[in-house]
Amino acid sequence: MSEKTTLISLQKRIKGDKVIWAVVLILSIFSLLAVYSATGTLAFRCKGGNTEYYLFKHLFILLFGIFLMYVTHLIKYTYYSRLSQLLLIITIPLQLLTLFTGTSLNEASRWLTLPVINLSFQTSDLAKLALIMYVARLLSKKQDEIKDFKSAFIPIMLPVLIVCGLIFPANFSTAAILFATCFVLMFIGRVNIKYLLAFMGIGLVVVSIVLAFAFKYPQMLPRFETWKNRIENFKNEESGNNYQVEQSKIAIATGGFFGKLPGKSIQRNFLPHPYSDFIFAIIIEEYGLAGGALIVFLYVILLFRAIKIASKCDKIFPALLVVGCALILIFQAFINMAVATNILPVTGQTLPMVSMGGTSIWFTSISIGIMLSVSKSYEIEDKTEDKTEDKTKEKEESEK
Repeated sequence: MSEKTTLISLQKRIKGDKVIWAVVLILSIFSLLAVYSATGTLAFRCKGGNTEYYLFKHLFILLFGIFLMYVTHLIKYTYYSRLSQLLLIITIPLQLLTLFTGTSLNEASRWLTLPVINLSFQTSDLAKLALIMYVARLLSKKQDEIKDFKSAFIPIMLPVLIVCGLIFPANFSTAAILFATCFVLMFIGRVNIKYLLAFMGIGLVVVSIVLAFAFKYPQMLPRFETWKNRIENFKNEESGNNYQVEQSKIAIATGGFFGKLPGKSIQRNFLPHPYSDFIFAIIIEEYGLAGGALIVFLYVILLFRAIKIASKCDKIFPALLVVGCALILIFQAFINMAVATNILPVTGQTLPMVSMGGTSIWFTSISIGIMLSVSKSYEIEDKTEDKTEDKTKEKEESEK
């Protein structure tokens, strides 16, 4: 009886789309098992064989992420409209600071270490969320003049260019995913398609010119050589520099339909980053094609639930907010899986809510929490409408 009471109490506390909550729970379980298995070699190399260290560290990160998701989903979605302005103001100087003084890895300055608390985080994670929220806000505010170039297109496109431009030198794939998400949002938000297509054409020309200059002056873009090598290695499958992808393909090929079972991965000992960039390969090796298909299915469910929530919205801001938060996660997830299966060149994108990480999991959790906040608001409105209809019917019946 007490367990039933606890379950009812939990259901009352947790609002929003229950299917999304279930997807998060299943992804978190997969994440915990896969990271524990994939960090075995790392534990022996860095922690003297203490494999539980990364297990408990990742468990804490996941639990704190779910806590952030819970807190975020309690806040009414309307507050995120105003918050987006503040976050964008914070994001731009943070990106500049990261670009020039951030922690560098593989010639890419992506992390910023906060003073006093000594916490490192990837500022692009904050930038992605802030920009999506801000674009959703502007699109909702500009609907009366949305087809106008000067009063709508430029004010919306300008922050997109600034933020994506600041991310681009250190993290091309993240900038591309963010730009694509904003582009789709603008299309859904009824921005003039002629302006979008024209800007896409101009953008391709500008990027081509920048890359042409980078060929001659590599110091202009420190990451250019890395991008060039990755594309060349991807095109030339027989290249000896395809080590990561080759090990990933071996993991997938030997996984079979049902896999080698949890903790039985062999390729985790050979893949450089089996717990982050190539965790999908480890999942397929241990859980087989069935496990990999389930992961894909979970992300597809997440997208469809977001579309369903957006379809219930009678206002533009919450609809675009939900779609934007979902799209960027789905784009990132499918790019990560495409890299692991050698459909795309290596990008360094993690698998949302599955790969080991700190701030990436937390900002993903906040994004899902925002989706749940919108879902919760319209869920409450539906219940209120149902109660009103029931009372009206009761009143009509009593009058009869």
